[in-house]
Amino acid sequence: MDDGQNPELRLRVLEAITDSALLEFQLDKLFEVLLWRVRELFAVDTVTVLLADASGEQLVARASSGLDEEVFQGVRVVVGTGFAGEVAQRREPVRVEHVDESTVVNPLLWERGLRVLLGVPMTAQGDLVGVLHVGSTAPRRFSDTEVELLQLVADRLAVAAHMHRSQSERAAAAVLQDSLLPSHLPATEGWEMAARYVPGTDSGVGGDWYDVFHLPGGRVGLVIGDVVGSGLAAAIVMGRLRSALRAYALEFADPAEVLGKLDRKASHFEANTMATVAYAVIDTATHRMDLALAGHLPPVLAVPGMEAGFVDVPVGPPLGYHLAVSGRRAAQVDVPPGALVALYTDGLVERREANLDERLEQLRQAVSPTPSETACVRIMATMVGSTPATDDIALLAVRRCPE
Repeated sequence: MDDGQNPELRLRVLEAITDSALLEFQLDKLFEVLLWRVRELFAVDTVTVLLADASGEQLVARASSGLDEEVFQGVRVVVGTGFAGEVAQRREPVRVEHVDESTVVNPLLWERGLRVLLGVPMTAQGDLVGVLHVGSTAPRRFSDTEVELLQLVADRLAVAAHMHRSQSERAAAAVLQDSLLPSHLPATEGWEMAARYVPGTDSGVGGDWYDVFHLPGGRVGLVIGDVVGSGLAAAIVMGRLRSALRAYALEFADPAEVLGKLDRKASHFEANTMATVAYAVIDTATHRMDLALAGHLPPVLAVPGMEAGFVDVPVGPPLGYHLAVSGRRAAQVDVPPGALVALYTDGLVERREANLDERLEQLRQAVSPTPSETACVRIMATMVGSTPATDDIALLAVRRCPE
């Protein structure tokens, strides 16, 4: 192929990537069809797609025509190293006119006898999706026109891959969150509980969660938390924190100590993440609640015959805020007969257009010492009503039954 405009090739490439039949294909089939067409149109021997992994630090071979071993062997390339890694790092086309261990890190490429390579980045909405590269066993020079047209193909594949990943992550996050939220709240004599979880319209499923579990000695653990961020990544961190908190709760009676251990775990293993958590332990014999907060908004306590109010408890830094925080403190709260405690995440009270203090006061007035299910209905009707929240909402209402 020459270095001219090559209008025939341009037309055929445009027809290939705009074919309406492609809209019906799943991602794997789309890769298969378009890679085969690219191999034919550009008269090359191999065409390969490598997609960025979740960390964005490595490329993983996902589809190929003519070099299937890359996919079968799960070839990985670190961004910034080798041919494909350079394309990903620079986010611009790269031509290689001599293929050996000095120019590429994957031996499959020179073992196949490839003489030249052309790679272009796959990006969508400003994010690196992967790299598309073609190779030839015959000496040749890829023209500027071919570079431009291969980039068009890469853009088409990037959009499809990005949409597929987004849809898959949303589905996986929803399944994960659904599996981790309690299917039913444990029955506890003398106490009743109700809860709500609503994903945000902007963030979708994220890292909000609540949990209730029995502990030795007639105690009940109550948790509500919010991992910063949304989507699958936040849901995964949420699941890890939930499991770790349960484990620490069996070993340590003091909620402040449990949050301290959880903070140390998060700071070490969950780098660059942050979460707020409220953890309470109810002693069903003494009817007292020990409560500790890690950057979380305080619960509301409604006692019969009194105005509802926010529980007075020290608020420590969020988990993973900087380094593990020592000296976290808890508070002890009496829960009289008929009293109700409402724990919630910030999605219940925060609105872009509203003052937070006014919203918190609205919540305080909405909490009353009624049956827990009734309380949830009233709180959600007051704070959400007919306007969907943009952020996740988790709400947990716990009431000591009247004597």
